[in-house]
Amino acid sequence: MKLGATLYIRNTAEAVDFYREAFGLSLGYHEKNADGSYLHASLEKDGQEVFAVSECENEPFVRMMLSSDLKTARPTMSYGLTFDTADGVRKAFSALSASGTVMLPLGKLPWSDCCAEVVDRYGVYWYLTV
Repeated sequence: MKLGATLYIRNTAEAVDFYREAFGLSLGYHEKNADGSYLHASLEKDGQEVFAVSECENEPFVRMMLSSDLKTARPTMSYGLTFDTADGVRKAFSALSASGTVMLPLGKLPWSDCCAEVVDRYGVYWYLTV
């Protein structure tokens, strides 16, 4: 069994390139909408899907997620990515936090020598760890 994860966000044409660079992923199976946004874009590592991205047409949902008070409210879930090296975590954290909101600064926890939590510019909550 595999849990599939799809990010329903806006500006997917830009986001796919952003996530490919931040996480070192490649574009797998994908279909585009007439406007150039992604109906579905599979982002992969070594031929295996890590997550997919789809253009969200539900504008009230997008506004709710992006306008949440991140200092007092926490989402019901985050996307956790485990990297092979601390450098991978640092690279992803640098990209995501540059235009996002840091929830847990890059550092150590009892179970990880390098981890962080950040909400990116698309409103996606990420837990990054080694």
